[in-house]
Amino acid sequence: MRTLCASTLIGEFFVIGFAGLVAMKSDDLSVGTIWTVCGIAMLLSVLLCGLITRPGGVQLGWALQIALVASGFVVPAMFVLGLIFAALWGASVHFGRQIDEAKARWAEQSSAEADAA
Repeated sequence: MRTLCASTLIGEFFVIGFAGLVAMKSDDLSVGTIWTVCGIAMLLSVLLCGLITRPGGVQLGWALQIALVASGFVVPAMFVLGLIFAALWGASVHFGRQIDEAKARWAEQSSAEADAA
């Protein structure tokens, strides 16, 4: 699960950075505000790569997905990109867990075969 989720989060890192560049064209927000919010979100996406397997890591990832969709109020294209990344996140969590379960079964089976030999 860690690899799939981390790949999604690193993709989000870049999308958040590019969204910050687009948001700079807005006259409503200061550049400092934009980059403070984007910087925190980018840092969170990188930190979550290491926290995925810890308790609450997946939930923090979902919180980041919600924030990414909500950023569409500042950069409208983020509604679409946020929904795409939320779907990718959901797929990463779902299929990552299936892969982890398959690896555990394989390891158990290999261990049983080694014990039998």
